[in-house]
Amino acid sequence: MSRYDPDWLNAQYDNRARVADHGRHLARWPEASALARARSDCRLDLRYGEGPSETLDLFLPPKPGAPVLVYLHGGYWRALDKNDFSFVAPAFTQAGALVAVPNYALCPMVSIEDITWQLVRALQWVWQHAAQHGGDPQRIAVVGHSAGGHLAAMMLSCRWKQVDESLPAQLVGGALSISGLFDLEPLRHTPFLQGDLKLTPASVRRLSPAFFPRPKGKLYATVGAAESEEFLRQNQLIRDVWGPTAVPVCETVPGRNHFDVLESLIEPGARLHDLALRLLGLR
Repeated sequence: MSRYDPDWLNAQYDNRARVADHGRHLARWPEASALARARSDCRLDLRYGEGPSETLDLFLPPKPGAPVLVYLHGGYWRALDKNDFSFVAPAFTQAGALVAVPNYALCPMVSIEDITWQLVRALQWVWQHAAQHGGDPQRIAVVGHSAGGHLAAMMLSCRWKQVDESLPAQLVGGALSISGLFDLEPLRHTPFLQGDLKLTPASVRRLSPAFFPRPKGKLYATVGAAESEEFLRQNQLIRDVWGPTAVPVCETVPGRNHFDVLESLIEPGARLHDLALRLLGLR
């Protein structure tokens, strides 16, 4: 069978079709997030750019000088919203971090490249404004799930001095990718995604971290053990091409699928929670 057989690609990448109870997770996340916003010391819908979707939420730390966790949501760059993922924040603010959750525009109204540039602006805003909200701009880590895992790797790879000379060369100190996508070529051939993502050979080259030089920061690459062959391959691929110096952690999370693997990020004592705290210097 060809690696780009359409039916096989759909089966590999359509996580909602693969996970029978995905709807339970997708319903629970916004409910838990509304509760998190109601119970947290937070600043909502702060504007990091001029576009209608260019806003972010901050969840404040218990004391100043806190490391900063920036959470990038998934949804194949075409679905979901920051308001669905506030539930990530409390476990990390309680541990002593400032948490930022940016929004971004969605495909097909914009391209993945547009989204990447939006998040560059969001990270630039976080670096510029973290201190006034209790964060330490010298300690920024990015965590992302699925498409957000891809975007986290893109932020780690960004040449920040070319964006703005005033920015530090290594604005992002480290990143945790959960079920990330690093080679976008298969997605260019995946029928249920093609119409929205509109990938081309040229955009695949520009937007695939697996084709980039290894960054100076560290990437922790993780994936649920119950995910598809392709998600497992993508996770191993970034370790293979960037090497163990840049990707010191490349792991599968036992028993987790594409949806419940994210929930292990906020479970005290769970491996993903511990890895995120390690990136923040809180372990």
